[in-house]
Amino acid sequence: MDHFSHEGFDLAFLDQAPANGRGDPVLMIHGFASSHYVNWVSPGWFKTLTEAGYRAIAFDNRGHGGSSKSYDEADYTPGKMAGDALALLDHLGIERAHVMGYSMGARISAFLALEAPERVATLVFGGLGIGMVDGVGDWDPIASALLAQDPETITHRRGKSFRAFADQTRSDKRALAACIATSRELLTEADMSRITQPTLVAVGTTDDIGGSAAELAALMPKAVAFDIEGRDHMLAVGDKAFKKRVLEFLAENPV
Repeated sequence: MDHFSHEGFDLAFLDQAPANGRGDPVLMIHGFASSHYVNWVSPGWFKTLTEAGYRAIAFDNRGHGGSSKSYDEADYTPGKMAGDALALLDHLGIERAHVMGYSMGARISAFLALEAPERVATLVFGGLGIGMVDGVGDWDPIASALLAQDPETITHRRGKSFRAFADQTRSDKRALAACIATSRELLTEADMSRITQPTLVAVGTTDDIGGSAAELAALMPKAVAFDIEGRDHMLAVGDKAFKKRVLEFLAENPV
């Protein structure tokens, strides 16, 4: 892992070129309580992209993975985390990239596209459909679950799931609790209509978090929807059909 600094955070990232040493860059932004490794390396995205001739780049969001942590909720707005992504592009000297985000990472990608549209060639929103606008339900119990002294006392189903995930990945649960409080900022339908890059919205058909891919895609002038068949929020990210569709989409829309 390499590192760069932005707004006082030390942020870890991985930058992998294809075999020929050059290729259009794809910046990947992971989801809540995850990391570059869990979302993008382990499910095979780096291998998939580099073998297809792309430069694969991913980083650990502030508060996650190998990046430094904060317990201040104000540090975790999607706009600030999108600023980290933009700072990484600057650090690497990349003027324009494909940007792919999963779940919280999709939201951050949308904020990045609105803040610096000239830097974003295309977008892939994975695991987040109309929930980008309408919300993804009550996540306050997740913060409580993350901070619970004894995980056996957690009764909230989604809270129990995310607590187990955070324990499995040895995450800083206090930092994640701060992140969940402010990272869910919603975008409006008008905001989405201003995202004019070609966009692929992909959500699992059994995902009970992200919301409809088709409804979100309908709000954007150049978006298409893709249903990841039989996959829930946790399993869709590594789906083979999803990878195949992303490669088709990127080939159709070069930088």
